[in-house]
Amino acid sequence: MSESLATVSYLGATILFILCLGGLSHPETSRRGNLYGIIGMTIAVLATVFGPRVGAAGYAWIIAAMAAGAGIGVYAARTVQMTQMPELVALMHSLVGLAAMLVGFANYIDPAASAQMSGAEKTIHEIEIYVGILIGAVTFSGSVIAFGKLSGKISGNPMLLPARHWINLAGLLVVIWFGREFINAHSLSEGMLPLVVMTAIALLFGIHMVMAIGGADMPVVVSMLNSYSGWAAAATGFMLSNDLLIVTGALVGSSGAILSYIMCAAMNRHFISVIAGGFGTTGGTPAAAGAQPAGEVVAVTAGDTAELLREAKNVIIVPGYGMAVAQAQHTVYEITKLLREKGVNVRFGIHPVAGRMPGHMNVLLAEAKVPYDIVQEMDELNDDFPQTDVAMIIGANDIVNPGAQDDPNSPIAGMPVLEVWKAKTSIVMKRSMASGYAGVDNPLFYKENNRMLFGDAKKMLDEVLASLKS
Repeated sequence: MSESLATVSYLGATILFILCLGGLSHPETSRRGNLYGIIGMTIAVLATVFGPRVGAAGYAWIIAAMAAGAGIGVYAARTVQMTQMPELVALMHSLVGLAAMLVGFANYIDPAASAQMSGAEKTIHEIEIYVGILIGAVTFSGSVIAFGKLSGKISGNPMLLPARHWINLAGLLVVIWFGREFINAHSLSEGMLPLVVMTAIALLFGIHMVMAIGGADMPVVVSMLNSYSGWAAAATGFMLSNDLLIVTGALVGSSGAILSYIMCAAMNRHFISVIAGGFGTTGGTPAAAGAQPAGEVVAVTAGDTAELLREAKNVIIVPGYGMAVAQAQHTVYEITKLLREKGVNVRFGIHPVAGRMPGHMNVLLAEAKVPYDIVQEMDELNDDFPQTDVAMIIGANDIVNPGAQDDPNSPIAGMPVLEVWKAKTSIVMKRSMASGYAGVDNPLFYKENNRMLFGDAKKMLDEVLASLKS
């Protein structure tokens, strides 16, 4: 394939990637967006493999690597549950960071990469290598820790070291100093030491950064790591002088940054405060900072819940991570389908940070084939709760906490929430009275119009469905 044909192929792939992002902005067009992305990536891979930079001698290695990667991908696609998607996404981000690191070291070691460079050109190339490995290392180690937290292999409690911000600042200064040493190195062996030291510091920083972030901020962490992986890919593109990698990485990096901003706005948090860590678990701000809820909890049975739903005309269902853990989305759809057949107006209220990754609840509901038109965002539904007969909350906690509006001393004060307590009756499905990720007690549980349905969400919803059918 000629250089010009490869360039045209890259341009076509770039356009398809942009169309992919546009399609993924709405559930109804997401499949088409995914298709654009698949076609674009296929074109990009073929143009790279058969382009002028790859010789025939390298095809065997490329085919072997693609076969191994495809095998792992097919296995993951067939075995990973939808509830495991957040940790799978984090793991994929780690691979992008690892690739950026390996490409950076390979590019530095390869004598052909910089043999004809001198002066400013050589300095710029070395900065690209240094920054690329730095971003890749932070992305890799941070994503691995995020995977551990999301999968439950690492505690969700934030690890708040004394003087942690000073430690991070000291690490940054050391990285800058070694960057100067790397650029001024006169030989490969002389430059390798500062590169290795920087990589070690970057890996430790990625671990420390994500370990300090609490469970309530995990959706922001996932989108943040998505952004980092994009910038790591862009840095790799600069190292390899590959325009497609640069553009694609910039698209992923900027979209991830925008998504992180949206997630922060949904929690009334600043991005810097998320990075600073500490919010979201028992290790963060204690619930005692706010007023203690007062009142009695009224428990109901699955039969009582079915009766309330049977008599309702308007129902809003608010799913949370508890629904994902119980894998109850299919039963939720069966209940929704049955109620709609009886003429009940059923809608779903989605909070932007519900679950463990952006759009987590939308993904689960789409898997269960819940119609897109009845799945609505928080801002679209909040004004409708006073006219709602039953608001059913499935495994959600902090996103329906009235303390965010009523208690200025609450750790989540100011966070936008779904105002389910304004419905005629709210039903909260939980295993226990335990607090959510923010470690804050929920006054909703004690309100006069609220009812608690305790137990595993899947088991309880199966009983509700059976009662509705009978």
